[in-house]
Amino acid sequence: MEFNSLIPELTVSDIEISKKFYLEVLEFKVEYERVEDLFIFISKEGNQLMLEQENGAWNTGELVFPYGRGVNFEMNIEDVESLYNRIIKLGIKPFRELKKNIYKCNGEDICQNEFLIQDPDGYLLRFTD
Repeated sequence: MEFNSLIPELTVSDIEISKKFYLEVLEFKVEYERVEDLFIFISKEGNQLMLEQENGAWNTGELVFPYGRGVNFEMNIEDVESLYNRIIKLGIKPFRELKKNIYKCNGEDICQNEFLIQDPDGYLLRFTD
């Protein structure tokens, strides 16, 4: 396994709830897990995340729901529409519905389909194609 040069590590309130959400709903896969540390390293199509149950060791302040205020994690995946439809079928309301957006980048238009969803701790995840 190759590690990305940037891998967000998210503090979660309950590792089992987060694990179920990321693996069963979003279809991430487990790269490795340290059960005794309440830690899991997961990936989906080259996107990598570390999740660790809150233990106070890395906290720079009080964690209050929703965690990660002010940040969203953009993850590029091959078939964003299928993942979106899966979430809708499971009865999960997205934070922002699937939509085509156009962004200016160095004088060019970048067009991408995207939707946003919050994880159980309120982290904002943006999936794009």
